[in-house]
Amino acid sequence: MAESKTERLLQVVLCLTQGGRYVTKDQLREVVPDYAGCPSTDAFERMFERDKNELRELGIPLETGPAGVVDDDPGYRIDRDAYALPELDLTRDEMTAVALAARVWREQAPAAAASRALLKLQADGVDVDAASLPAIEPRLSGGESAFEPLTLAVATRRPVRFAYRGPRDEEARLRHLEPWGVVSLRGRWYVVGHDRDRAAERVFRLSRIVGEVALDGAPGSYTVPAGTDVRARVGAFDAQRPTSTARLRVAPGAGHGLRRRGRPHGSGDLLAVDYVDTQALAEEVASYGAVVVVEDPPELRAAVVERLRAALDAAGAGA
Repeated sequence: MAESKTERLLQVVLCLTQGGRYVTKDQLREVVPDYAGCPSTDAFERMFERDKNELRELGIPLETGPAGVVDDDPGYRIDRDAYALPELDLTRDEMTAVALAARVWREQAPAAAASRALLKLQADGVDVDAASLPAIEPRLSGGESAFEPLTLAVATRRPVRFAYRGPRDEEARLRHLEPWGVVSLRGRWYVVGHDRDRAAERVFRLSRIVGEVALDGAPGSYTVPAGTDVRARVGAFDAQRPTSTARLRVAPGAGHGLRRRGRPHGSGDLLAVDYVDTQALAEEVASYGAVVVVEDPPELRAAVVERLRAALDAAGAGA
């Protein structure tokens, strides 16, 4: 799949730009998941040769040299000086777009797989430059599993289907959507599009999608209405719902996502954060572990405690 190959090439590039030393094929096979999953050495060799050629065709300066293991054991690296971009002069809007793209990439599966690969290389003696990695706060929960298939559907204009449980639904119901865009607002991800079942525009929150998102049509099956502002539609949808305010005690130097959305409340590290969904905020707060404590309201504190206890039970069962 194209997405899998892109992730794999990103992981290879990250591995080969660390420490300045050459990395052997065997080391790469151990740390890159697609290589490790090859059924045979021949299959790995063919995949690696294709990847090397593709990286060089993309203009990436892939070098070959002695890896220092045995004389006939070549290694590979990417010269960071030759690979680095020249100084860029970006406008404020361009910088914002780059920052948002980096944040999205950091929160999705490629970043997690790349981070695991770099940790394995570090354990194998390769010096890993921590400053080149994106800053990641410890979290208990993962990202939105529906994000990747929905963004792919938006890019290729393919309809999708998924089960969705709204805030007042007892059970999830099947929805058929022509997605126009995926955006984040107040820490939550939404998809906007044309709901085929209701013949109307609808906004869905990704965390309420149950199970897998399936592609449900050919590429180019629909067009997005001219002048559509997906972010404005999500903002209008969010503004229609009543809000509550939580008081959160946040440890110094932590909870940056909450700090960006909240406002100081009193003295010290007490924040006031507006929210519309108790369960969604409870999941976010619980993901910070002990560095964020809910002082009010009681129902939010109880929801956070419930999630932390579940995480503790799961950790105990794993141990």
